[in-house]
Amino acid sequence: MAPPGFLRLAGHPLRWRLLSELARSDRQVRELKALLDQPQNLVSYHLSRLRAGGLVTARRSSADGRDAYYSIDLTRCGELLTAAGAALHPGLRFRPPDDGPVRARASVLFLCTGNSARSQMAQAILEQMAGKAVTAASAGSHPKPLHPNAVRAMREHGIDIGSRQSKHVSVFDGELFDYVITLCDRLREICPEFPGPAEVIHWSIADPGAGSGAYPAFRAVAADLRTRIRFLLARISDVPENPVELFQPARG
Repeated sequence: MAPPGFLRLAGHPLRWRLLSELARSDRQVRELKALLDQPQNLVSYHLSRLRAGGLVTARRSSADGRDAYYSIDLTRCGELLTAAGAALHPGLRFRPPDDGPVRARASVLFLCTGNSARSQMAQAILEQMAGKAVTAASAGSHPKPLHPNAVRAMREHGIDIGSRQSKHVSVFDGELFDYVITLCDRLREICPEFPGPAEVIHWSIADPGAGSGAYPAFRAVAADLRTRIRFLLARISDVPENPVELFQPARG
């Protein structure tokens, strides 16, 4: 019997390395080329194979539409890995991360341009899912008032953010964070490097307030954030407690 397609697809050494990098952060092709030290055409070829297999998705950058960010679909990977284990033996039914208690303390800063929707929603969802185990904050490079549809979307999740205020990233100058997560392609591409040893992660999520700002876009962002944060918390729980790292935002 041939091995499951997931194993044949993900088991290629270069494709496994691509998946491993994308499991840490959304990336552009040129970044993956540099991280893996492989020719760009080879990286692009294997990314296309992963996309065809449903393990990876791509989205045009909202900062430079000529470029794209690649993201791993961890939920789909988990489903296929579970199926592969069960195909070998029923005792190998792997389980995806659940919403159980977080076993390590951490601090997370979410950044986007306006701090009016994505980063505020991410902070609120993380606080709800992690409780006191994780300290969450958010800010923007060009703050603007909280979007009413962001407030409405969070109410669907039992969270009230109506009284929260948008903040400039400079508010957190010199503060300590373990993870800095950018949600805006434009912010990330303008200031791609953050001084200090905090782990910097990018989640390429379109601004739901752009264009018409229709409410379904905010609901979709909330669902995406909840999935990403669930996997982030599993990752945090898997790491022994560390000294909190220094984060000093770049000025620009």
